Parts: sequence; structure tokens; C-alpha cells
Amino acid sequence: MGHYADVDWAGDKHDVRVCDQVGEELASATFAHDDKGLRALCRTLLRLKVELVAIERPDGLLVERLLDAGLRVLPMHPKQVAASRARFRAAGGKSDRFDAFVLCELARTDNRRFRVLELDSDQTKALRALTRGREDLAHARVALSNQLRAELERFWPGPIGLFTKLDSPISLAFLERYPSPADARGLGAQRLAGFLARQRYSGHQKPAELLGKLRRAPEGRVGETELSTRRMLVLALVAAIKPLVDQIKQLDGQIATALREHPDGEIFLSLFRDPRSVVTAAELLSEIGDCRARYPTRDALAADAGQAAVAVESGKRKTASFQRACNKRLRGAFCTLADSARHGTPGRKTGTPPPAPAATSTPARCAPSDGRGAGSCGAAGKTGPHTTQPATAACNSISW
Repeated sequence: MGHYADVDWAGDKHDVRVCDQVGEELASATFAHDDKGLRALCRTLLRLKVELVAIERPDGLLVERLLDAGLRVLPMHPKQVAASRARFRAAGGKSDRFDAFVLCELARTDNRRFRVLELDSDQTKALRALTRGREDLAHARVALSNQLRAELERFWPGPIGLFTKLDSPISLAFLERYPSPADARGLGAQRLAGFLARQRYSGHQKPAELLGKLRRAPEGRVGETELSTRRMLVLALVAAIKPLVDQIKQLDGQIATALREHPDGEIFLSLFRDPRSVVTAAELLSEIGDCRARYPTRDALAADAGQAAVAVESGKRKTASFQRACNKRLRGAFCTLADSARHGTPGRKTGTPPPAPAATSTPARCAPSDGRGAGSCGAAGKTGPHTTQPATAACNSISW
């Protein structure tokens, strides 16, 4: 049998502890977070015949180097490690060396309660990078849009409700052309109609109606200097939002292409009635991953997606609370999937059942679940032997 190790990782160094089957320390060292240090770390673990490496993160450069060296990695959630400290101490002290000891002991004595990290395919990791990168850009766009909305409310709220969204291309183009009430003072119905035609406006409101809505909005009482400053701020925010909108649109196209080229792409796309729902389908696929043994039952998948309540029973007290420890990205995708199940097929009258899906020879790995709309992707496809106890299966699938 091999030995056990832990890596208490940090930004510039990593503390490593190696122990044998009975818990005796064999080695303890600190390695720098550079190429030379990571090479030395992997060589040390291989030389000491380490069987399992525990670490408080499931991804990153360090984890990739450990996997490339042929080591088995046991990722643990920081909250699970924090809850285990009381097993090995009476006081409330904490140090990097003590955390390394706790991680190593958990890998030695409780490794059956955790899941060894399984690598996803290169296509799945690339799709995950695209969806998470798009999510970060979308958060930045929302933050800047809220800042732009707040700025307009201070002196000119008219453009806020003029179009559907403040960060839409036509709304940004309008603010770029008319960033202040002084710029829009000479705007008439004919000129606005020309602007709408150039922007390919698809709304149902006539130029006179839009102009009336703009004129009815109140204007702030600001001086010439303040108006010039706020006009400059609006232009700056518009200039910051426009490239984000363009980049998100480009990422949407790349995500759609990557999803359709993925072996499981059509399965996840079939969960949605609207064929344009590629982003949520891609998020589901990338967050669930390729390893079907990761979620042996639908309950394990529902727990990781935050769709299962947390039961608390003590004596006569029985309650159910909201599950907060989950994969937030997977939960958002599941909620979008559940919401989409409430809507009918685009273009079909309400109450008319959608047509039955055509038969396919592809084995379905994901089947829709009950009326809540959450799909189950754990019980189908190739599954490996399940060694985790059922009582802890849902807890062990907590994601970062």
C-alpha cells in the first residue's frame, strides 16, 4: 500500500506533509509556486510512493501538475476541512502545519467518504472555460449597466425606459448619439425615425410615441459644468459597455459551436424546447462533467445543484431549510431549465401539447425529472463502482 500526502496550497508557496498507513510523518516540506518548485513537489511525492494527495481545491495549475505526474488527487471543500479540525484539537488554534496535518489525516482515514478527482475531457474543460468566462463578462456588464442607470437617474431618466434594455445595442447607440438632454433638444420624430431605421429597430412603438415618452421624463436641474461632466460620464460608461456586449455575443457563438461539436451536446440541447438555449445547456454540460459516477443518483445531482432541501431533525423538531452549500453555477442553470419548462414551444398556441421528440439511437444520459424541471444526469451512461456511503454522497459532491 502507498502513502498519503496533503498540499496546503497558497499563492506563493505550498506546504506538503506525507504520512504512512498508521499516520507517522515521513516528510514535511515547503515548495515555492514556480516551475522548479512544482517539479520538485511532484518528484518528492512520487519518490515517497504517495497513493493519494488531499488538497482544498478541485482545479488550477497545481492540481493539473499533480494529475499530469500520475498522482491521484482527493479534492476537499474548505468547509469540510474546517468542520474536521475539532477532531484533532482541544483549543482553537490554527496554523498552516496543523491544516496540513488535518488534510493528511482525512486522506488517510476518511478517503472512502470523498471522491477522487476524475479528469474531464479537453472539450468539456474548454466549454467550461467559455461558459464561466461569459458569466464573468455578463456580471461586469450588469455592474456597468447599473452604474449607467444610476447616472442617468441623477439628471436625465428619459432614455432608461425608452427601449427594452439599457445595455441593448440600440439603447447604447442612442446614448452615444444623445448622451444628455442638451444633445436631444433638437431631436424630432423624423430624425428619430431615421435613427431607428439605421439601428433596425424591431419594436412596435412609433417614433412619435418614443419621442413623447422621452419628452415626458423629468429633467434634473443641473448647471452647465455639471451637465458637461455627467455627459462625459455617460459616454465613458457607454464606451465601456459596448465592447462587453460585443464580446459576450461572440462568446455565445463560440459556445454554440463548441456545444454542438461535443459528444453529449445534442443530449443537453434536447432538454430545452427553444433551440437557441445554448448557453444554459452548455452550463449544464460543463458543470456536470463527463464522469457519470460523480452523480450516481438523481438525488446526488439535485443536492449538488441546490435543488434539495436540507432536513433538520432533533427530537420533536423537524424542519427543512434552503441548501446553500452547492454548485452555484449548476443551480442557476437548473433554475433556468425549470423556468423554461413552464413556457410553451415558441410559435405554438398556449395549451397545445408539443410534438413528441423523434426517436434516436443515441443513448440518453440525461432524462427530465419531475414537474420541477430539474434533469437527472447521474443514473445513466457509463458508471463506475460506487464506494461512497449513501448518507454522504450528496455532501461529497459540493463544488467550489
